[in-house]
Amino acid sequence: LVIFVISWGCIVLWPEGVRAQQTTMISAGETIYRLHCLRCHGKAGDGRGPDSSTLIVPPTDFHSPESTGKSELDLRASVIWGLVFSPMHGWWDRLSSEEIREVIGYIRQLAPYQPRI
Repeated sequence: LVIFVISWGCIVLWPEGVRAQQTTMISAGETIYRLHCLRCHGKAGDGRGPDSSTLIVPPTDFHSPESTGKSELDLRASVIWGLVFSPMHGWWDRLSSEEIREVIGYIRQLAPYQPRI
């Protein structure tokens, strides 16, 4: 009973700022996305970033069925090598394998995988 009361007291009395800070931490994938992807793909991953209107080929909307149906391997290949006839260039020479994995994980948070039927 004593342990329960102490634990409950710690949760209730925990400083509000600390709880807020824990929930607003930015993942490595989100940081990479903000630095390198947001300007074209947009904050929500909808392909409507601030630079998207200047591009002849519109950036991918990660929420589209074509994009959510891509396998992890397909997404990884797109990030590493880029897409032919589009402004999406390859990132193999600028991002590490871990950074690519992280940013793909973040893209999947924005637009979860939906297998094609």
